[in-house]
Amino acid sequence: MTTLRQLLKVKGHEIWSVTPDTSVFDTLVLMADKDVGALLVLDNGQAVGIISERDYARNIILKGRASKDTQVREVMTVDVVSAHPDQSVEECMTLMTDRRIRHLPVLEDGGLLGVISIGDLVKSIIAEQKSLIDQLEHYISG
Repeated sequence: MTTLRQLLKVKGHEIWSVTPDTSVFDTLVLMADKDVGALLVLDNGQAVGIISERDYARNIILKGRASKDTQVREVMTVDVVSAHPDQSVEECMTLMTDRRIRHLPVLEDGGLLGVISIGDLVKSIIAEQKSLIDQLEHYISG
């Protein structure tokens, strides 16, 4: 069973973030530049929220707001669900599915270790299943 700690060793610990005062427009530019669907919102190094493409669609586009005139603090999600690095990929897949979220900050002792996406979890599960299939095929033929 793969843990988030193991997953982050492969994926890396790079974290893309903005501050609450960043404009939504600048946030979208960073998301596009980094090819990510969400950014953590950090204030003095502490996670205070997360902003995603979903937040943009629901709180800017659908409400007719201007992204250049709106700060992240006005539309970010403040109820940030997080995980511990020793949790399994399967546990986090269940958590993300139940909470209908696609990005999960990984925290340990109050420190931010990285962010895992639903895509990262799916890739990990597929790799684990492929490895198991390969082992079984080798055992059967062998």
